[in-house]
Amino acid sequence: MTQPKLKIKTGDQVIVIAGKDKGTKGKVIAVLPKKNRVVVEDVNVIKRHTKPSLKYPDGGIIEREASIAASNVMIVDPKTGTPTRVGYKFLNDGTKVRFAKKSGEVLDK
Repeated sequence: MTQPKLKIKTGDQVIVIAGKDKGTKGKVIAVLPKKNRVVVEDVNVIKRHTKPSLKYPDGGIIEREASIAASNVMIVDPKTGTPTRVGYKFLNDGTKVRFAKKSGEVLDK
């Protein structure tokens, strides 16, 4: 099975379009292309009951973000601030960049 191609990258500003956090905007922390999932800042926060360890000497309840399906997020258009699909195009110098389909704004700097 081939690995799915995600149009979302780490650091992108996205909006959740489905699920319990629908409408929430956040920054992508991690992309998991093999699982077709992304981790977004302050979205899908879970509570983990942790035993004392070297990393967490006191243990206790730790809150962290869990991954969500990549199909449940859309990139925020930098011009309008609304969700948009992503396309690819080649610039005059031959570089391939992502662009917002709504406004035509280039997403890659």
